[in-house]
Amino acid sequence: MVNYLLKITAELENLTNLQPQGGCDDPNFSYLFKVKCGRCGEVSQKETCVTLSETVALPAGKATTNLMQKCKFCGRDGTITMIPGQGKPLTDEASQAGKYAPLMQFDCRGYEPLEYIEGTKFDDIDLSAGEFSEYDEKGECPVMISNLRSTFDVVK
Repeated sequence: MVNYLLKITAELENLTNLQPQGGCDDPNFSYLFKVKCGRCGEVSQKETCVTLSETVALPAGKATTNLMQKCKFCGRDGTITMIPGQGKPLTDEASQAGKYAPLMQFDCRGYEPLEYIEGTKFDDIDLSAGEFSEYDEKGECPVMISNLRSTFDVVK
């Protein structure tokens, strides 16, 4: 078992907090990333989708996980379980300092998460193109998110 903490950073202009719509522990926010099999090293061709509100029972029947998947190359089963309560918004101060903000922690057994796909919505902001820019009529100023980067850090 290894826990991975997904963290993001970006350059924010006239924005104070960047987080998934509904907060970091939003049960309906989908995290998309590629995974690597811990046994054979095969990287998934398609991105894997993990959502806090979607669970499956483990074969032993006593616990649940958010994803159970079989490696298409070696046939080994792996699971990814989300651990809420670790996420925080990316603040303007952290962004300016080049610091990363934690989004979600994942307990991974048999898989390693790779290449977080930023093509999902954060507070009604579509980052599928990797950046966002618009004019805030109410605040009378441009808003922008650019240079979005992510990392998975191993945590204990």
